Amino acid sequence: MQVVSHAQTHVGLIRQVNEDACLELPELGIWAVADGMGGHAAGDVASQLVVDAVKTAVLSVRDGVVTKELLIETLQEANASLQRYSRDQLEGNTAGTTVVVLFLEKTQFHLLWVGDSRGYILRNEFLKQTTRDHSQVTEMVEQGLLTEEEAEHHECANVITRAIGVDTDVEVDVISGECSPGDIFLLCTDGLNKEIPDVEIKRYLQEADVMEAGMALLHSTLVSGARDNVTYVIVEVKGLQEDELANNETEKTIPVLNKTL
Repeated sequence: MQVVSHAQTHVGLIRQVNEDACLELPELGIWAVADGMGGHAAGDVASQLVVDAVKTAVLSVRDGVVTKELLIETLQEANASLQRYSRDQLEGNTAGTTVVVLFLEKTQFHLLWVGDSRGYILRNEFLKQTTRDHSQVTEMVEQGLLTEEEAEHHECANVITRAIGVDTDVEVDVISGECSPGDIFLLCTDGLNKEIPDVEIKRYLQEADVMEAGMALLHSTLVSGARDNVTYVIVEVKGLQEDELANNETEKTIPVLNKTL
């Protein structure tokens, strides 16, 4: 698979510490974004720990064969590591983080996430938030208690229901599907999507290459006030190899999977 990518993290205009982290390993088809939990101890340590865990795992794998299962196991082990860190170094205070990982495998994509850091796909001029926020307002919207517009400004908008490092066990959600040439993936922390509406995100992704699109997104976020740390990864699928195209043709009827592991 031929891809180009661009990643950046910025402290924003209000926060003093950047609690976000990102990972860019295009040679292995791995990208990640993590957002240390605001208001909790050592959020910057938590986010860096989880992206470092992913990096170490995929670089250490035998024969260079990364799997979705390896990534799930790695995130669960990072959860245990953060639990130990909180117990041993923070006197029981919680260090937690969200995470979203993109894994491109042959002709397939896999999005794995915990928390409200997001994964989008721009395909055929349609931008879709592919991940589902693990947040209180998302659950309230799904229950019909709030509209999406009300959720954006609700007092519980920053309350997440799942994170790495918070509970003894963590569920990792996974969505998989087929890639198409021209697909553009965006991973981001909520410091971006809470400042910029999806229609604006779509316009920047459509009108520029990945680096220019990323810089435009960051600039727009800063102009809007950048009340939180801002981190993004943009990945564009430029093309598939001939053998991948052949495999993709035979498997193109496989539906997108959405399941919680």
